[in-house]
Amino acid sequence: MDGPPCFECTVPSSLPFCPSPSCGRYLMKPVVAIVGRPNVGKSTLFNRLVGHRAAIVEDFPGVTRDRQYGDAEVLGAEFILVDTGGFEPETNDEMLQLMRSQAEIAIGEADVVIMMFDCRAGLLPADREITQMLKRTDKRVHYAVNKVDGPRHDPLVGEFWELGIHELWPISAQHAHGVLDLMEAVIADFPEGYDVEEEREEGVIRVAVVGKPNAGKSTLVNRFLGEERMLVSDVPGTTRDAIDSRIERPNPVEGGPPRKYLIIDTAGVRRRKWIKTTVEKISIVRTFKSIDRADVCLLLIDAKEGVTDQDAKIARLIADKGKACVLLINKWDAIEKDEATHGVYVKAIRSSLSFVDYAPVMTMSAMTGQRTHKIFETIDLADMNHMRRVSTGELNRIIDRLYQTHNPPIYKGRRLKIYYATQVSVRCPTFILFVNDPDALATSYKRFILNRLREHFDFTGTPIKLAPRKRSQKQDRERPGKPSDPSKRDRR
Repeated sequence: MDGPPCFECTVPSSLPFCPSPSCGRYLMKPVVAIVGRPNVGKSTLFNRLVGHRAAIVEDFPGVTRDRQYGDAEVLGAEFILVDTGGFEPETNDEMLQLMRSQAEIAIGEADVVIMMFDCRAGLLPADREITQMLKRTDKRVHYAVNKVDGPRHDPLVGEFWELGIHELWPISAQHAHGVLDLMEAVIADFPEGYDVEEEREEGVIRVAVVGKPNAGKSTLVNRFLGEERMLVSDVPGTTRDAIDSRIERPNPVEGGPPRKYLIIDTAGVRRRKWIKTTVEKISIVRTFKSIDRADVCLLLIDAKEGVTDQDAKIARLIADKGKACVLLINKWDAIEKDEATHGVYVKAIRSSLSFVDYAPVMTMSAMTGQRTHKIFETIDLADMNHMRRVSTGELNRIIDRLYQTHNPPIYKGRRLKIYYATQVSVRCPTFILFVNDPDALATSYKRFILNRLREHFDFTGTPIKLAPRKRSQKQDRERPGKPSDPSKRDRR
């Protein structure tokens, strides 16, 4: 199936790159996978590159079981980083077999692979087998010898040249020695002409239909299109690639131009040759890419199964990336209902997915078309709120009123002072609070402000973010005046 055209040369493509030989523009973030034996330092390198402690790090093998995913930016290049569990080529241990399968899936998705060795453990048979497997793939691979923490460890790198590798990168993931040199080479191997920011087409709302396998994504897209364009089957994994479709709908405002949508039907399962486990068949990397491109995400939840761990993982991705979201309880026609059923289901979903409590919840049936005609109204609402901008004057009146009626908690003997607030971005709406001490903004008080902003402004369907920032002396001179401090007014 053809997807949207490349914005450079208008050649349609559902691939991550433009197929035109004269263009070759890469339309999605590159994917870098880190593989190696257990306990060689993969998670330490992952945490250093993504900039925070996302993966658990301990000094014994097997801590990382599933794949970990994170957005990274190094030397000005953005990419998706995948941390895998320890890779044991030959093992009878069931958990290690599952970890090996997860690593194989990551290698299959990757544009570039970083293979890590442990200089202190030396060259082991497992290292040789993994290296031979990587040589049989068509992937670009960079080999890093980790835990080279100083000159005393340099001689330990020599034995790894036995593998017949054209280049080795001595690094210390813990202390960052050599990491930038390694990443410079990795970035140089990214697909030529990749472009992180896909150019936006004016007036088109990009909608990603996401969910676990067999949740009804393709059936819903077919319902939107009015034709059986997507192959539909009860077998999980029928859709193997993200497929884009363009549709137009009448504008609800009489006389207005048609509303345009780009519907992204995502694959729930990795290509069959890479599926080794029944635990996690969904391709998280493809979901990453689809959510990256989307303005609004429709998360389909199977009414017969309820919220699963996989649903929660996808919802967390949507929230972390700041995308607008609508929760769709699909297959509602298959549920035996009474007057309380709807409320019970919605309450259970709200409880399981509390971190996306801003998302509207709709019951529907993609198979019968029940309430599917109302989905676009909710998409339009979520997208409008995702783009909502609040004037600085109105925002500061609300913040000042909240500050006067609800004093923030005392922090180390000092009270938080809010000087002023401003909105700095849309998609998702982000607000900056200029304060005397950013550490004094307690999580509970931050949540209180966010909830009150939601009550005053309509942010249904979209996350909103609030970040404190210390006001500089230059800003004090440019914006004179006393901060909002009701305690001082009370003393007067």
